[in-house]
Amino acid sequence: MMESAFLSEVSRKIKDRRLHKRLTLQELADKSGVTKGLISQIENGRSIPSVPVLFNIIESLEFEVSDFFEGLKFSKPLLLIRRKEEYESFEREYALGFSYQRVLNKGVSASAIDIVLLEIHPNSSQKEVVTEAIAYKYILSGEIDYQMNGETYTLRAGDSLLFDGRIPHFPVNTKAESCRLLIVYFFNHKN
Repeated sequence: MMESAFLSEVSRKIKDRRLHKRLTLQELADKSGVTKGLISQIENGRSIPSVPVLFNIIESLEFEVSDFFEGLKFSKPLLLIRRKEEYESFEREYALGFSYQRVLNKGVSASAIDIVLLEIHPNSSQKEVVTEAIAYKYILSGEIDYQMNGETYTLRAGDSLLFDGRIPHFPVNTKAESCRLLIVYFFNHKN
């Protein structure tokens, strides 16, 4: 499995909090609505939880989201609705056959969240990139190969990927159909 400092930190925080709360793996799994095996895999850095599962675990551990993600501090409850007609299309250099749509780009306290819909067309190309953010990518449809650290990770609809964007990475679509992704970037603007 892919290793990253962020994933290791998430895994450690979950395990430390579970032990502090004196919960067994099974008790946390029951409270979070997942299996004991999944909790074990997450704590050991062998599995990346989907966003809903991660938030269920955080809630079950009685963590505030802002405390769990140190760089994301919400000073007041946040509710933002963005209609699909309002999504902005944009392009990136060196990315041929990619159709980006920005769902949301909003500063939150000392951090910013950028939410993007990405469609990667068949036989598309992109140079290896790095991003100064934690990236969460959810595959909505299709299949994509992510190249990271000399490894290839094949992701299909329903799979997700959470990683430190400073790891050089790029997606490759060798399939006959497009792949659609929902991407959430967490930028930390602390000095």
